[in-house]
Amino acid sequence: MNLFITGATGFIGGSLALDLKARGHVIRGLVRDDAKARKLAALGIEPVRGDLGDTALLMAEARRADGVINAASSDHEQAILALIDGVRGSGKPLIHTSGSSVIGDDVKGNALSPNVFDEETPFIVEPEKQARHALDNRVLAAEGARGIVLCNTMIYGTGKGLSRDSVQIPPLVAQARKSGVVRIVGKGINRWSNVHLDDVTTLYALALERAPAGAFYFVENGEAPYAEIGEAIAARLKLGPVRSWTVEEASREWGEGHARYSFGSNSRVRAKRARRELGWAPRHDSVTAWIRDEMPVD
Repeated sequence: MNLFITGATGFIGGSLALDLKARGHVIRGLVRDDAKARKLAALGIEPVRGDLGDTALLMAEARRADGVINAASSDHEQAILALIDGVRGSGKPLIHTSGSSVIGDDVKGNALSPNVFDEETPFIVEPEKQARHALDNRVLAAEGARGIVLCNTMIYGTGKGLSRDSVQIPPLVAQARKSGVVRIVGKGINRWSNVHLDDVTTLYALALERAPAGAFYFVENGEAPYAEIGEAIAARLKLGPVRSWTVEEASREWGEGHARYSFGSNSRVRAKRARRELGWAPRHDSVTAWIRDEMPVD
């Protein structure tokens, strides 16, 4: 297939682009600057100069492609609606990347939620995440197209494209290197489901081939509390005991949204549908083992 991918220079999109290219697809990737365009081209990905605000460009690329993957922002309404317009009535697949913070709570790291969601469980969506949830539903309802949403959990592993780092574990590591102390929000008893990047890219390929219109999939294979993630980071970096931050303190380092929802919330889900419907069989099941044994330390 000829595929158009937004976020092709990012952690998820860059890894997807290379994985799908290796599977025989031809990839065009959205890129904002000339330097990254040259690097993308060197990897065999055809660069498309523009950004998420270029709605006419996004619509044109979606119409031109055999399939579209949004691996950039989960929240950019203009861009997502332009891609939906571009595939409307074509029967083409449009895979949209969402994130499981959409069902994150606001416990500030100090409580373990009993709520575990799968694709058939009614979601509890905080007010701050209602807009993302609404965009997910717009993709699923794409008229005359194969709208698919993959709702990723905490992704670990090393990016294969231009961006090596994901958005949750690396900021914890960067802060720890800077200060000499691993910090977590609150007590760190909150849990996040997680998944290895290699298993993520496998699922996108399966969804591209087999997922029906209107399909929503969680993407997970295990879960861990932040306290254990912090301990694994401390062991890997050979640092002392993990220490706690309040949301307010963490917000000064990571911003309030990340402190509250990326690091301080529970996000517990089960990817039942992808296993049942697409035959997805993830191979990696321990984020803490990956941190302790494989996470880059350079």
